[in-house]
Amino acid sequence: MNDQNPRRMIVGISGASGVVYGKRILEALRDLGVETHLVVSDAARQTMAYETDFTPRDLEKIADVSHSNKNIGAACASGSFRTMGMVVAPCSVKTMAEIACGTTSTLLARSADVVLKERRKLVLMLRETPLHLGHLRNMTSVTEMGAIIYPPVPAFYARPSSLQEMVDHTVGRILDLLDLDTGMVHRWTGGKPRSAEVAAVQLTKPDLRLTN
Repeated sequence: MNDQNPRRMIVGISGASGVVYGKRILEALRDLGVETHLVVSDAARQTMAYETDFTPRDLEKIADVSHSNKNIGAACASGSFRTMGMVVAPCSVKTMAEIACGTTSTLLARSADVVLKERRKLVLMLRETPLHLGHLRNMTSVTEMGAIIYPPVPAFYARPSSLQEMVDHTVGRILDLLDLDTGMVHRWTGGKPRSAEVAAVQLTKPDLRLTN
């Protein structure tokens, strides 16, 4: 690995729903030959038990290095540890709030803070709905600090035939933001609709005539 341009990524997984996104990102980065440093919060471990059949140990086997969220002395807690950036997938509103406020009592939040201060890319896959004003203000704060908010919104134009395809497309678009092409993205080319019924649809203007 070239220390001046390391192919190294920090992957954080916090307690929001959607742990499968973090797992798939680890797999995609492994396939691309990118070294991964994994940080999983305690809340994420609980969510994982509810949502999936895999375990924290399964995630650790995919990552190159796994760090305890309590180990604030880990390599990724320092700006001198060069990385391409960090993805938090999923990112809970609690984790986003900690990042927005500069609270660095955990390795996950500290790593994100380091990525921002070193002007590297930080992508937060925020998983929450609906949003109240406090959430929106924190989203604004982290965006002003340089982070990218990327909610896991499915792209239906890609016509996914399974949940896995929906996850893959989103993961591919997230890694696009870090200049990594996974080959999993169904890219829009402006082509014709694939459905004859859709092609036959014609838009009509509303009748704006005044009536007595």
